[in-house]
Amino acid sequence: MGPGNNTGFSEFLLWGFSEEPEVQSFFFGMFLSMYLVTVSGNLLIILATITDSHLHTPMYFFLSNLSFIDICLTTTTMPKMMVNIQAQIRVITYAGCLTQMYFFVLFVGLDDFLLAVMAYDRFVAICHPLNYLAIMKPQFCVLLVLGSWTMSALHSLLQSLMLLRLSFGKHLEIPHFFCDLDLMIQLSCSDKFLNEIVLYFAAGLLAVGPFTGIIYSYSKIFSSVQGISSGHGKYKAFSTCASHLTVVSLFYCSCLGVYLSSTASPNPHSSATVSVMYTVVTPMLNPFIYSLRNKEMMKAAAARPGYAWLRSLQRPGPALASASCRRILDRSRPAPYATAARPATPGSARYSGPGPAPASAAASPDVSRAIRSPLFEALVTVAVNEILLRCG
Repeated sequence: MGPGNNTGFSEFLLWGFSEEPEVQSFFFGMFLSMYLVTVSGNLLIILATITDSHLHTPMYFFLSNLSFIDICLTTTTMPKMMVNIQAQIRVITYAGCLTQMYFFVLFVGLDDFLLAVMAYDRFVAICHPLNYLAIMKPQFCVLLVLGSWTMSALHSLLQSLMLLRLSFGKHLEIPHFFCDLDLMIQLSCSDKFLNEIVLYFAAGLLAVGPFTGIIYSYSKIFSSVQGISSGHGKYKAFSTCASHLTVVSLFYCSCLGVYLSSTASPNPHSSATVSVMYTVVTPMLNPFIYSLRNKEMMKAAAARPGYAWLRSLQRPGPALASASCRRILDRSRPAPYATAARPATPGSARYSGPGPAPASAAASPDVSRAIRSPLFEALVTVAVNEILLRCG
């Protein structure tokens, strides 16, 4: 419906998933549970990031913003869908449909941009660790988030203004559970060539740009990690990226699935079913993906009232970890230097081996004096006490 014509028509009809009454209660219970899990999980991450000073870092700043956006994304579509299922009313006004479409495009674009920003954060942390704090300053992090909001808002506003120029019939049914931009353009009865050009050009630009940034960041990360000789170092570097890579895979694979299902299948319900992945399932899984593999986040979340059960998910338990660390440290502590028996070395009075003393033997008295020095013993004592404190 354009602003100047078809003024008598102001409502659309959302099909949803199924019109069978016997499955409506099942869909309502399932989506209500998923919505509550999504909101509570992402809200827990936001509260933990705000209240725990150990989580005041760029990575958790971006993660809390992603959690807020996921809450907004699911709130844009799911409450209206659950009201339609429960009340058996599938009508949405034209203004409500346009508003829902605007915020949906806004938050999907923000998800895309923030995933690219988080990939850049991991790139700086792994490839430039010494300059990480100098590069990822709080002001720069805020600018990255504000830039993402600005780009997404402008894109969503452009698509909304382009939709206002279209006209719609008096009996319009949308085969989806929310007002999808592409479907609304296809259902228009006016010339939609310009809208399709703007839609695919802007979507391609805003999707390919962040995705290219993610690919570039991780190509640099992988090449940098390959230069690490220690296997433990490689594992630690990859473990910091595992959660983000999982979320990126879920988001882009589900978006690709929506595009392929809409082009390959004539059934409109197939696109709605696949859309549940990135509108409902991915925001619901993000807190679990980022929290269960993150010790700092688990510790901060378990400290919140009512979430003490999260402590049971930590492996190993505090008492077991403390006892294990102490046993390992007791076995690894060297004998006192004054009573430790040292084998005969070339250059000493007890050496009877053939040939001249090797160069390493000449340095052994210096090494021994360095090990016996009070400074070295003080550093070892501080390190052992720190490990025992963290294990306890």
